[in-house]
Amino acid sequence: MNKKISDKDKQDWQSFIDSNDKLFDKDYKLTKNKQFKTRQLDLHGYSLDDANQKIKYFIISSYEEGARKLRIVTGKGLHSDNEKNPYVSKDLSILKYSIPEYINNNPSLMKLINSFGEAKIEDGGSGAFYIFLKKKL
Repeated sequence: MNKKISDKDKQDWQSFIDSNDKLFDKDYKLTKNKQFKTRQLDLHGYSLDDANQKIKYFIISSYEEGARKLRIVTGKGLHSDNEKNPYVSKDLSILKYSIPEYINNNPSLMKLINSFGEAKIEDGGSGAFYIFLKKKL
């Protein structure tokens, strides 16, 4: 292997460092214009057990249908009745926290999921999140 760097390579590197140009992000371009088949589930008003069962069925059926992006609306927990019960966790009983926890602890669901993401403000902001599913084989 040649450990010497040519003068041309040094000059190219220096001109790159001096310029304000940014590196081209090919991954951003590929995902920016791509339209995913999207489905939405609103869990307002569901109990924790009902929401867990609903989300499990929703993820599996969405994967089977070829959907790639799921928008899950949990709400922010502002109107939750959990504060009335001293034996209930104030964080984990709120769907906003418990649904992602349930999904992360379910290996069969995690096999179908590429990643999670925060919802944009127009899609629910902090009261919602995205699930990006793997492509169906």
